[in-house]
Amino acid sequence: MSAMISTPPIKTISAPPWIQIRSITPHEFMDMVPGNPGGRIVGQRNFTTTQSVPKTKEFFVAKETNRVRKTPAAWPHPVYTEEQMNTVTVAHREAKNISDKVALVAVKVLRWGLDKATGYKHEKATKLSQTDPAAAAKKYGMTEEKYMIRNVFLESVAGVPGMVAGMIRHLNSMRRLKRDNGWIESLLEESYNERMHLLTFLKMQKPGWFMKTMILGAQGVWCNALFFAYLISPRTVHRFVGYLEEEAVITYTRQIKDLDAGRLPKWENLDAPQIAVEYWKMPEGHRKMRDLLLYVRADESKHREVNHTLGNLNQKEDPNPFVSEYKDDSKPHPSKDLKFPKPTGWERAEVI
Repeated sequence: MSAMISTPPIKTISAPPWIQIRSITPHEFMDMVPGNPGGRIVGQRNFTTTQSVPKTKEFFVAKETNRVRKTPAAWPHPVYTEEQMNTVTVAHREAKNISDKVALVAVKVLRWGLDKATGYKHEKATKLSQTDPAAAAKKYGMTEEKYMIRNVFLESVAGVPGMVAGMIRHLNSMRRLKRDNGWIESLLEESYNERMHLLTFLKMQKPGWFMKTMILGAQGVWCNALFFAYLISPRTVHRFVGYLEEEAVITYTRQIKDLDAGRLPKWENLDAPQIAVEYWKMPEGHRKMRDLLLYVRADESKHREVNHTLGNLNQKEDPNPFVSEYKDDSKPHPSKDLKFPKPTGWERAEVI
């Protein structure tokens, strides 16, 4: 007969008032693991070979305050349906005058520089794949890390034009003592949206010192160049941004196609960051990386439409058609969502 073993009752001990108990993040937990300095989570990678700094275990981590619970987005994002996002297509507006041609050439030059900086060689890959697909994939194939480098760099400069244009129009409105007719709000909202793209991608991977240096240099040149260009010809700048957004739509469309083709296995079951779920109001069951790319591409297609449209208008007198109320709301017209898409922009006669 086995002996009965009695165990003493478990006592609960209350923590002294000077000790605060709180939950810890996955990064903090991993930091406690021996041999894992910096709290690196398995599967997370940096853009460069730069060593991860322990102090930056998480980018822009939310700080707890005594009173503030949450800071919502300044501009709530319009709701996109899956059907609307799947109808987004690659499109190009033909250059019709000298201003358009200048804008198109400028985008081609910028695209060449961006391709060089991020190692993107899609044209060469396409040409080689016609004769040797295996060699093309090995030599020029884009990985998840390469695409993320491109996305971060692209979004870091994409948020500049709207802010610069909005600032200039804001100062111009005060100087002329006249209303701006709704342009400022849309331009600042566009810049804010691009920054949200950047913050979302930064939640997925952190840039090293080389990428940070590139962003710093590009932003300095980019911001000043756009400032003077908008003073000289705002119409050309809007056309330029329209062409730039055409390239952005192409880039994200290729990422979606590569993901669907199985060339990006790390992204197949990757969850979208919480910041993306809240900003785009992503529904349950549609919160994966592919869904995130659909939302970002849809945003870029809207920026493409907005800037091509603004480039068609009278820069000083016409109202912003994307925030205007129309006499006949049943007819197709510009809007903030994807209800009436117009990839190459609305002509002035259609909206004014």
